[in-house]
Amino acid sequence: MLIRRSDDLKSSDITPESVCLDRRQFVGTAGALALGSVLTPATLQALSRTGGQPGTSEKLTREADATSYNNFYEFGTDKDEPKDQAKNFITKPWTISVDGMVKQPKTFAFDDLIKGLALQDRVYRHRCVEAWSMVIPWQGVQVRDVINRCDPLPSAKFVEFTTLLDPTRMPGQRRSVLPWPYTEALRLDEAMHPLALLVTGMYGKPLPNQNGAPLKLVVPWKYGFKGGKSIVRLRFTDTMPHTTWNDAAPSEYGFFANVNPTVDHPRWTQAKERRIGQFLKIPTLMFNGYGQQVASLYSGMDLRKSY
Repeated sequence: MLIRRSDDLKSSDITPESVCLDRRQFVGTAGALALGSVLTPATLQALSRTGGQPGTSEKLTREADATSYNNFYEFGTDKDEPKDQAKNFITKPWTISVDGMVKQPKTFAFDDLIKGLALQDRVYRHRCVEAWSMVIPWQGVQVRDVINRCDPLPSAKFVEFTTLLDPTRMPGQRRSVLPWPYTEALRLDEAMHPLALLVTGMYGKPLPNQNGAPLKLVVPWKYGFKGGKSIVRLRFTDTMPHTTWNDAAPSEYGFFANVNPTVDHPRWTQAKERRIGQFLKIPTLMFNGYGQQVASLYSGMDLRKSY
């Protein structure tokens, strides 16, 4: 397994962000958006002055950093490889199949899957298990809205997300660094939480190939590896699915992957993180700072064991 730790970053590789919070303007502009709208320069400027969730003063990660420092092993294991290797990746047409415990298996064209669903603009913290983090403005639809369109059976308890398997288009899949295709999954109540998004864009633009175009999962209270990219399949089941990193290294990557600073990775601490664009490390927050919204999902669980 090839992982570059955040400690390997040189100060010359990261550029400080100098924008500040303007929450009122952000709320006004974001609230006016509708499905299919394109963010205007003024709206994007307002977004770029926001930080984290309302009430925080965190700064956005530079777009250039968020789109060039990526974990997307289908296009290479080094952080700078996906941007180069995915530049000619074609995402149109694109279909997503729905199967498993559903009323009727379906195949959706990408546009049909999200058609008519409310477009969300969310600025979320993104925390990687490798101890680096970003603050990114995402655009997408709530996972729960897509799930409702899939008509799962009442007995379904989990939803599995699968990435495209195509070594001719994804050169990283020609290597056995991971078991392909990449799969991730959520408990259904997690997936139905309003913070969980299926992302189609970032920084007011369509989602770049290297960031998971055309459809990526974002679950902000979990480590980034839970966010499957270039999704082509949703499968509903009543048993906990196998997931790629949990299968590849179960002692290092648990199924739940909730951000928990008290549970160290076997090879480094998770107590602190380095925000890309900043030099000094900062304390890692429980549930990545979203505990007030999501902690009730795990009531009664030992989160040191269910990591």
